[in-house]
Amino acid sequence: MTHPQTHTAGRRTGNPAPHGGRSAAPVPLAAVPRRGPGGRRALVGLFWAGLVAAVLPWWLDTPAGSLDTTAAALTAAGRITGLVAGYLLLVQVLMTTRLGVFERSAGPERISRWHRDVGATLLVTVLAHLSLIVVGYAAEGGRSVPGQAGELLADYEDMVGAFAAAGILVLLGLTGVRALRRALPYELWYHLHLASYLAVVLGFGHQFSNGAQLHPPGPVRTGWIAAYALVAAALLGGRVVAPLRFNLRHRLRVADVVAESRDTVSIYLTGRRLHRLDLLGGQFLRWRFLAPGCWWQSHPFSVSAAANGRWLRLTVKVVGAHTADLRELAQGTRVWAQGPAGTFTAAHRRRERALLIAGGSGIAPLRAMLEELPPGAALIYRARTPDDVLLQRELDWLAQERGTDVWYVVGSRDDPGPRQVLSAAGLRELVPDVARRDVYLCGPPGLVAQAVRALRAAGVPRRQVHRATFEL
Repeated sequence: MTHPQTHTAGRRTGNPAPHGGRSAAPVPLAAVPRRGPGGRRALVGLFWAGLVAAVLPWWLDTPAGSLDTTAAALTAAGRITGLVAGYLLLVQVLMTTRLGVFERSAGPERISRWHRDVGATLLVTVLAHLSLIVVGYAAEGGRSVPGQAGELLADYEDMVGAFAAAGILVLLGLTGVRALRRALPYELWYHLHLASYLAVVLGFGHQFSNGAQLHPPGPVRTGWIAAYALVAAALLGGRVVAPLRFNLRHRLRVADVVAESRDTVSIYLTGRRLHRLDLLGGQFLRWRFLAPGCWWQSHPFSVSAAANGRWLRLTVKVVGAHTADLRELAQGTRVWAQGPAGTFTAAHRRRERALLIAGGSGIAPLRAMLEELPPGAALIYRARTPDDVLLQRELDWLAQERGTDVWYVVGSRDDPGPRQVLSAAGLRELVPDVARRDVYLCGPPGLVAQAVRALRAAGVPRRQVHRATFEL
């Protein structure tokens, strides 16, 4: 085990070149300005306003005293949950559009959490709607529940599609179970979730042919159709128009592939008008390398150097067949990218000072972020062996140029030294004012979970803890 090593502030002239002869990105003279939470709060407000608007037609159309029987109450509950489910399904699709206004306001990290939470609520609401309607109709007509379900499928317009949409949503809910999610390859999980669009299509007709509030022509029906049209336009804009405009503007190509360690490479990219790229350290793009064996997969990788107007860099750990192929990329390979995205940046800090905790290749976004944080940041870099420490020369340089304290914590996870450092007492010893800092975490899930527990025990408020995630 190697004990933590400390690099403290100092001044040194010149830019040390990383492997391959490319100069490290110049350090900005000033930290990037902070961005407030106003956009995120506006989105939350719009969500709740939309939910109220979705249920309000039922409230206005239901006269007092009409829910005096159990059957009527069950049917009414089924209609309410149906309206809520239809609204939540549109919100789910809207959160996958990758529109810049959403990703800049809330960030894909928070949108990913919202998507998961809304998805679980949607699944419960759909099943409740289906059950309540079948049981309520059966009670009203004096039929058995299986008989009523059969009648709905046989005699009600668009009901087969509605049942199929419910089945798709149940399947998607199962793939959201964490254990199953981790077992599925990213591309398979991603393409399975495209079925949510099919659920929207299959459930569309049922809402307007059988929905008590949406079937009659009028402003409510027109408003729901307009909501569908807006979501479709957002999907087209975020998934097609914006990426096409980005790639036509920048025309990215591979300039160089440099081995950083036995299982990690840095990919340098060049392109056009990179000085106009609105990119912050810590953000990621979704990359598709148009080379044999790579073109059919798109993966999110963060940049590992701040924007400099000349080139981009991403540092990737080889963990599977796709990332292994990236080591063989030829110079000039064209790249299709979408982004940038993410609020895991210096602009979204709440405090002036920050602590960054990285594990392995998780150093990539934090290395870029160090260029844009105010001086006085601290970095704890966890690695299993000295060979696993990436970009060390650049980190040492940034330690001097930006007044950053850097600790390299090297050793097995069971060694007492690393375990002590990533404890509440160890963090307070290295960074006495840790509770008054923003903390950025990027690394293996086990390391991040351990660090979060230690930070909370050290008194760091939850809102000051930022975790990198690249879902959706």
